[in-house]
Amino acid sequence: MPKSNSSNQLVVPGAEQALNQMKTEVAQEFGVQLGADTTSRANGSVGGEITKRLVNTAEQQFGGNMPQ
Repeated sequence: MPKSNSSNQLVVPGAEQALNQMKTEVAQEFGVQLGADTTSRANGSVGGEITKRLVNTAEQQFGGNMPQ
């Protein structure tokens, strides 16, 4: 997967590989071929699902008591 030109910085060193793996897995589950030729809606659905899963994981780690 080509490296993006994003200026986002990861908080956890080494997390990029795990995030890319998650992106690939979700794309396969959704039947989406990631890339420049894919619609932004399809690519966005993958990003949205990743966000949902990461939030769910964080909520489980905090016991569902997320600070507001």
